[in-house]
Amino acid sequence: MFGMITQVCVPRGDETNASSVQIGALVPLTRPGWVEAGQHLLAGLELAVGEVNEAGGIAGRPLELVVRDTAADPQRAAAAVEELAALGVAALAGEYHSVVARAAAARADALGLPFLCSSAVIDALTEEPTERVARLAPAQSHGWQVYADFLLGAGHSRIAVAAEPSVYWASGARILRDYLAPCGGTVVELDMRALAPTAVCDELVDNRATVLLLLIGFPEPAVSIVKSVRRDRRLAEITIGAPAGQPEFPEWAELLGEDSVAIPFLRYLPERLSPLGVRVETALRERLAKSPSFVAFEGYDTITVLADVLRSHGPDRARIAGSWPGVAVEGMRGQIRFCRTPGISVWQWAWAPVQVVDRDPAELGRFRILHTG
Repeated sequence: MFGMITQVCVPRGDETNASSVQIGALVPLTRPGWVEAGQHLLAGLELAVGEVNEAGGIAGRPLELVVRDTAADPQRAAAAVEELAALGVAALAGEYHSVVARAAAARADALGLPFLCSSAVIDALTEEPTERVARLAPAQSHGWQVYADFLLGAGHSRIAVAAEPSVYWASGARILRDYLAPCGGTVVELDMRALAPTAVCDELVDNRATVLLLLIGFPEPAVSIVKSVRRDRRLAEITIGAPAGQPEFPEWAELLGEDSVAIPFLRYLPERLSPLGVRVETALRERLAKSPSFVAFEGYDTITVLADVLRSHGPDRARIAGSWPGVAVEGMRGQIRFCRTPGISVWQWAWAPVQVVDRDPAELGRFRILHTG
């Protein structure tokens, strides 16, 4: 049975007895889900809900977030969508893990429940084109091609990927291979089901790789692999990369210390935050008691969009689903509009800003922007 977390922020004024408008939220809050990512996503969702209600809610009705923990389990997510639909939520929001978001999107689409996906990037979020699902995060093919451009610009052509079996990781490896091959780049896959972290070092030497990309789970085996590579003198010049964004979160630096730096990853932020972005960052930092990740900003923008849609179209699911092409909302990372993008089956914001960044060796808590796309 799912533990239920709800937030009800009642607006000021005489409408405190009005029934709420409910949004279902899917977030990973327990292992094996990436708990820290789920906490950041939820913090952004909750902050925006509170601000909506302080401003009067939705036509005087409070906005309520009804949260379900997916724990990175697709079946659990699909069951949560069923439950939330039966509870009468107007729309669905959230989710970080791509494989989980796919299961949620498929079930939401079948039930006629509009879903605004916050953070999952896999291109094939649904098997067939749908009008009901929209997404804020850049598609994997877009973001990872930006990352491939960064690798080529840095002079890398022999890339090794430490990979685990997953639709998401396999998709990422394919994107890199297809994009790098015409430019003379090669991608060698190391199957982490068969290799211990120390054996990865031997494979990197044998393949003369100049880059190792971590297409694997966190904290393990990612932490053990980074430590092994950093301590192998033969690999002193190799670049470790993590396009999926593992180094974004404070836990990365806490577990790896000095080994956490100079590992380029993707994040979805502009070079400079707008005044709105600065205000939201400050509020999120207070809420989380640590620096907010871009995932927290994705959560905030998700509610910003849904609140705008609800104010204009009400809580009717069909009208919400039909509203995606007309959205024009100023989020904290730019104006959000949805369109149909080739190869993407859902309404897509094309595109949130994309950066390749790493943690600064001179200061663990500071990020250096290495490339933008």
